Order: sequence, then structure tokens, then C-alpha cells
Amino acid sequence: MDQHYSSHWMQHNYFVKKRIAVVFTYGALILIALYTLAPLWFLLINSFKGQADIINAPLGLPRELNFSYISRAVEEIHFFKALAVTAGITALSVALIVLISSMAAWILVRNKIRASALVFMVFVAAMLIPFQAIMYPLIQFFDGLGLKNQGGLILMYGGFGLSMSVFLYHGFVKGVPLGIEEAAFIDGCNVFQMFFLIVMPLLKSITVTVIVLNAMWIWNDYLLPFLVIGNSEAKTLVLELYFARILAGQFGNPWQLIFPAVLVSIIPIVIVFLFLQKFIVKGISEGAIKA
Repeated sequence: MDQHYSSHWMQHNYFVKKRIAVVFTYGALILIALYTLAPLWFLLINSFKGQADIINAPLGLPRELNFSYISRAVEEIHFFKALAVTAGITALSVALIVLISSMAAWILVRNKIRASALVFMVFVAAMLIPFQAIMYPLIQFFDGLGLKNQGGLILMYGGFGLSMSVFLYHGFVKGVPLGIEEAAFIDGCNVFQMFFLIVMPLLKSITVTVIVLNAMWIWNDYLLPFLVIGNSEAKTLVLELYFARILAGQFGNPWQLIFPAVLVSIIPIVIVFLFLQKFIVKGISEGAIKA
């Protein structure tokens, strides 16, 4: 009887501890979520207020949904033109990164020689080099080649995105069965057919991860576009935000312009992230396990 009571008490104690752990875990996750979403909520509610309301009650809800501030911000930052420029630069840069890094990782994995391991370590080591350490020599080099423009900016992004992308692809390619490629070779596929028709479709999840991670970085980047294209006619959204802030700042802090302008600028990339987030998590986790 005592043993039965003791066993029942231990089982009850175990379930109580487990429930406490679950409650604590979910509570911590909720707090982290609130902490993460708080800046977005602050941005959203102040995008529909005037200057006076933002200053007097920055945490208060707007009295009405006044879209005139957003409409003005769209005009001030030349939203649609800047959106097209940003989307074009991002799309071409990401396409270059995906094409080169996926092929490089595949070749490095399939050629099991010391040189492949050395080249892979060079890619990994390049992830540790900060951009600020090489930005001025890089800009001078591209300026000498006549590439201090959008084309040169795309090439720079392509180069900077390779190290991390090769690292992610490298771990994932190891999970692709070699027998599939051998069967394709026997069936008459050349190297390019084998890669694009056989290997690349199997890398879909990590490809989506590489696309989203690099797209978010390129979309939100300020320093490199500022150094390369500066105050040209065709500016990215981040540059439009900066120069609009500088011009309007002559009359004080134009919060009724800044908040809605930032809001409309981040909406496209947030939408893309929300639709593709499950592929990001899957690609990173599988790539890490296979690495």
C-alpha cells in the first residue's frame, strides 16, 4: 500500500513539474513575442497620427485611421519608383547568389580532394570579415572599372552573399544521394542537365532559405547603396527614406512622415517572409543537421 501511494505521489509530482515547465516555457515565448512585436505595433499606431499626437501620446491609439499620412509618405519617398529599383536589385543579386553558391557547393561536395576542403574553409572564413574593413578599397576598385552604379552594386551583393550561401548549400548537398546523379549520368545527362534538372529541385527548401535571408539583407541594406549609388535619380527605398528624412529634417523631426514611410517600406519584405517562413526554418535546420 505504501509503495502504491509512493508511486502515485511521484507520478503526480512528475506531471505537476511538467505542467509548470510547459507554462513557464509558453510564458517566456509570449514575452519574447511581445518584446519582438512591440516596435512594429509602435510603428503601426503612429503611422496614422499627426505630429502633435505622436509627440503628446506616442503609445496611444490613433483617434481615426487617417491614411493621408501614408499617402503623403508614398509621394515623398517616390515609393513605387524606389520599390521597382529595390526589387530589381534584390532579385538580380539573389539570383546571382543562388546560381553561383549552389553550383559551387555542389562541386565542392562531389570533388573530395584537399583543394575542395580548403576552398570551402575560405568561404567560411570570409563570413568573419566585416564589410567595413574592405569597403573603401572595394568601392575604389569598382569605380576604376566604371561599375559604381546599379550593375556594380548587384555584383557586390553577389560577392558578399556567397560565403554564407555556400555554407548553407554545402551541408544540404551532402544529403543528396550520389546514386541519383550516377543514374542520370548513365541516362545521358551532361553536367548542366544533371545539376539543373536533378540536383537543384532537391535543394528547394534550402534555396528558399537562401533567397529569403539574402533578400531581407539586401532589401534593408543602407551602407552599400549609399556608397555606390548615393543620391542618384534611381534610389533604393532605404536611401529614399534617408534623403527624405534629411530634407524634411530641416523643419524639425517630421515624425508624421518618418513612421508611415518606414511602414510602407517594410511591408513588402514582411509579406514575403510570412509566406516563406516555414521553408526558412526547415532549410536552416536540415542544413545544420546535414553539415
